Amino acid sequence: MKAVLCREYGPPSALRVEDLTDPVPGPGQLLVRVEACGVNFPDTLIIQGKYQQKPSMPFAPGGEICGIVQALGQGVSEPAIGTRIAAVITYGGFAELAVVEAVKAVPVPAGVEPEAAATLCLAYGTVLHALEDRGALRPEEVLLVLGASGGVGIAAIQIGKLLGARVIAAASSDEKLQACRAAGADALIDYSAEGWREQLRGLTDGRGADVVFDPVGGGYTEPALRSIAWRGRYLVVGFAAGEIPRIPLNLVLLKNCAVTGVFYGDFARREADNNRAMLARLFEWVAEGKLQPVISQRFPLECASEALEMLAGRRATGKLVLVNHAAASPRP
Repeated sequence: MKAVLCREYGPPSALRVEDLTDPVPGPGQLLVRVEACGVNFPDTLIIQGKYQQKPSMPFAPGGEICGIVQALGQGVSEPAIGTRIAAVITYGGFAELAVVEAVKAVPVPAGVEPEAAATLCLAYGTVLHALEDRGALRPEEVLLVLGASGGVGIAAIQIGKLLGARVIAAASSDEKLQACRAAGADALIDYSAEGWREQLRGLTDGRGADVVFDPVGGGYTEPALRSIAWRGRYLVVGFAAGEIPRIPLNLVLLKNCAVTGVFYGDFARREADNNRAMLARLFEWVAEGKLQPVISQRFPLECASEALEMLAGRRATGKLVLVNHAAASPRP
């Protein structure tokens, strides 16, 4: 099989496509022929040694796949060979074949295309876990999404609307904000401009946002927390800005608000049954036409480095996906 390998920590340009012996599933595992793999921010971290998990070298990045079950390991009876499944696997997805723990596999219903399924689990799973399970987002509440034009941000806009919230999207350029509008945002804020807190105050009649979804961190966190509503919930999702902020805890006291961590990967591991049920719900929404993952660009396996560089450079809106049967060059 072909795989995109990381042999030493470094930038995406250091990755190489190599031929490897086909893997064999062990006890409790499946062998999956990968049809598509989502490209996500953790992929840019894991190849630099900056992620929570550090696989042994060499390894293929790629933690979100959709594919067809090819073989079953010892003790596994389902899903059956030939079943299309999706799974979050942390790494190993930038390859033609991947080994998956059977307990992580979620059958993909008819009507859900592989590319959509491969971009649904990590971003949309993170968002649904964050907004509903951790943030207790209720209909008619105001949701502020930071970094709203990225893959996770667009997912937060879409899921927020499905849950009945009024969604305010914050991003750093007009082009990115228009992508947020297309995804369903009710209001837009350019948070690279001065006075964006005053704009948020005006959009919420002075109350602020009930829930803040923050995958960015850095210098945006404290201003957003200062703008949260009474009894608000601040969701710490990630630090795409590269800086882990330090917040004055008196703000939490004064707003009577909660600052809540969202670690989807560990949730999926510790609460596998709950995670599979949640992902099945997402797939149902897609099959019913209520949700459609926004895929901005598709790449063949050989262009994985280009996809990661686009993501790391914050030039992507929506989701990027590697498609094993794609043409020789990226297509919009």
